[in-house]
Amino acid sequence: MVVALAGVAVLGSGAAQAVPAGYRPPEVPTQAGPPQSDHLGAAQYLKTHSNAVPLGTNDFGCKPSTTRPRPVVLAHGTDSSAYSDYSAIAPQLAAAGFCVFALNYGGSPGAESYGTEDVVLSAHQIGGFVDQVLAATGASQVDLVGFSQGATVTRYYVNKLGGAPKVGQWVGLASPSYGGVMYGLVPIAQAVPGALQVFARVTSLAAVQQAQGSPIMTDLNAGGDTVPGPKYTTIGSRFDEMIQPFSNIALRGPGAVNIVVQDHCAADMTGHFHMVYDPFVQQLLLTVLDPSSPAPVCRPVALGTGIPEVIVAGNS
Repeated sequence: MVVALAGVAVLGSGAAQAVPAGYRPPEVPTQAGPPQSDHLGAAQYLKTHSNAVPLGTNDFGCKPSTTRPRPVVLAHGTDSSAYSDYSAIAPQLAAAGFCVFALNYGGSPGAESYGTEDVVLSAHQIGGFVDQVLAATGASQVDLVGFSQGATVTRYYVNKLGGAPKVGQWVGLASPSYGGVMYGLVPIAQAVPGALQVFARVTSLAAVQQAQGSPIMTDLNAGGDTVPGPKYTTIGSRFDEMIQPFSNIALRGPGAVNIVVQDHCAADMTGHFHMVYDPFVQQLLLTVLDPSSPAPVCRPVALGTGIPEVIVAGNS
């Protein structure tokens, strides 16, 4: 079952943020699906289980413990879903004792994939979902984990929509913190009148909004790319296929921690698309959310791992 999230305002520090025109509540999937080893396995499962959510996720009866006081809210990437990006990570977090929640944001009416619509509207959806999680669990704060666009929309909620008091940690996996150039196509498109509009039709509005130098990314980082309160951490790869230069992943604000996978495991050459299915990255995330977790085990990962699976999944 997929339920629409009620509510039309995001509550910040003391005042409600007005929701822009065009806002639609996100979808909250509740049909538990099994863990997968890559995006292709998740895509194949979704063909017959469109309302799938990762195992152990969206149990609104879950109550945080004293050792895990903050629920973890997961935000997927562009043209994806909660299950597609977190079928492996979410069950691990649940098994470690966290209350884990995930939504499908940024979908057009009748969409089978999400994270394609306006980034600002999606950030409002994140805020409404956070409020739902806090009300259900009784917690005062959540930890936010965003993959790719998920990092952008969650950070927009924290930095621009007054979400900071409700967030203990923000973690960006392959975060387009300063935007991506998408294989070098973005600078070319920005130089040709009308090309970005064509690019948006071929890809999505959200993809274009996350380009390096776009108005959305400029606004997000205006006045500083972090705000007081939450702890900010990025986990990125030198071999990211979408975000170049890879230094665009790192936050430059006060207190931000930027983890480069290869600084801790040189043999792991995982890139953007495999990030959420890389066991080393999954273990790194656990240590960020709980520093007492076991240290990650370094294993070789070949360059380009995960790309064929994403291509097949997107065209099947």
